[in-house]
Amino acid sequence: MLINIILFIIVIISASLIIIYNNFIKANNRVKQKSSAIDVLLNQRFELLPNLIETVKGYSKYESSTFENLTKLRNTYNNSNFSVNQTNKIDNEFVKLLAIAENYPELKANSNFLDLQANLKEIENKLSVARMSYNDAATDFNNKVESVPSNIVAKIFRFEQKELFTLDASKKENVKVSL
Repeated sequence: MLINIILFIIVIISASLIIIYNNFIKANNRVKQKSSAIDVLLNQRFELLPNLIETVKGYSKYESSTFENLTKLRNTYNNSNFSVNQTNKIDNEFVKLLAIAENYPELKANSNFLDLQANLKEIENKLSVARMSYNDAATDFNNKVESVPSNIVAKIFRFEQKELFTLDASKKENVKVSL
């Protein structure tokens, strides 16, 4: 009788550990899926980037460092894995590029630029939604890492918290571009 009770307890604990572990795997895969969605949108943005740079370059002769930085970041991002920090760096440079464009009234009236800007706006909106979705998935995962009893399984299998997208201090201020 005692052996049956002990076996029953072991089976319950084992089943619980397996369920919790599988929930971690599902949550981790969800985070990966959400980061992949951000990668896809960033790549769409990158495809527009050369056209946008060439259009803005025609009007701006003084901002070559911004163009070079964006191109370097694009290449670095394409050669590395998903990173919240890397994505934020790209966003900062992109904001600078758009701020440069705002300083050229003729450019703002250019139909090519307006088309590119409309496409970018659509992608930026999708990126915003994708980042919120990623943060939701990462938060769910992080809650599992911190909550009892799943935190025990997290420690055993070395599941670590996922990084969230946050608003950089630089994004809280207006972008300043001097020509």
